[in-house]
Amino acid sequence: MKKTLLIVMALLLTFLGACSSEETTSTAKSGDSKDKEVQKIIVGTGTQFPNICFLDSNGKLTGYDVELVRQIDEKLPEYEFEFKTMEFSNLLLSLETNKIDFVAHQMEVNDEREEKFLFNKEPYNVFPLQVTVHQDNNDIHSIKDLKGKKAIVSATSNSAVFLEKYNKENNAGIEIVYSGQGADDTKNQIKTGRADATITTPFAVDFLNKQADAQQKVVGEPLLNSKVYFLLRKDETPLQKRIDEALVELKEEGVVSELSKKWLGADYSVGFK
Repeated sequence: MKKTLLIVMALLLTFLGACSSEETTSTAKSGDSKDKEVQKIIVGTGTQFPNICFLDSNGKLTGYDVELVRQIDEKLPEYEFEFKTMEFSNLLLSLETNKIDFVAHQMEVNDEREEKFLFNKEPYNVFPLQVTVHQDNNDIHSIKDLKGKKAIVSATSNSAVFLEKYNKENNAGIEIVYSGQGADDTKNQIKTGRADATITTPFAVDFLNKQADAQQKVVGEPLLNSKVYFLLRKDETPLQKRIDEALVELKEEGVVSELSKKWLGADYSVGFK
C-alpha cells in the first residue's frame, strides 16, 4: 500500500514539474516575443507641403501622406512609426545617414534616387505637375512661355529635376531659382512678382488659395503624371514588403481613395488600385 502511494506521489510530482516547466517556457517565449514584437521606424516628412504634410491650425502634423502612413502603421503591429519633420532638401541626406528609415513626401522616381535608394513597389498616388502662375498673369499659358522668365522650385524636388532637364534639353532659357523656405517662399515670390512661375500640383494651388490667399492658377497641360512612392534605404527590403502589403489592403478597403478625396479633392489613386 505504501509502495503504491509512493508511486502515485512520484507521478504527481513529475506531472506538476512538467507543467511548471511548460509554463516557465511559455512565459519565457512570451517575454521574448514582447521584446521583439515592435520595431521603431522613423518616418521623415515635412511641414511645408499643403494637403500632403503640413501643420494644421492647432499645430498638428497632418495631410495625405501623414494620415496614410498612420493607416499603414495600424496594419503593421511589428512596427511603430514615429514622424521626424525637416526641410525637404534634408530628407535624402537624413535617409542616407540613417537618421530616418523612410521618406513620406510624394517621392517620384528619378535616376538619381533609384541609384541610391529603394522605392516601395506599390504606388499610392499620382502626382500631376503643372506650370503655376499668379492669377492675373495672362502672358504665360504653358511651359513654352517661360523663356526668359524666372521659375521657382524646391531644390532636389521632382519639379526641380524636371525643369532642369527640360531647360537643358530644349535650350529653353528659363531662369531657375530655388526656394529657401518651401511653400511659403514660393507663394510669396509668385504673389509679389519676384518670380513668374512655379511647377506644382492643382491640389497644392487650391489649398494655398483657400488658406493663404496665394492668388495662383495652373496653366497648360500636365507636364508629368508621375506615380509616387515611399523611399527607403537599399537594405530595407523587409520593411518595403510589409508597407506594400499594407498598401494593397488599404486600397482594397477604399481607404487610400477616401484619403485622396479628403486631402487632395479628387481620387488621385485611380488607375493603380
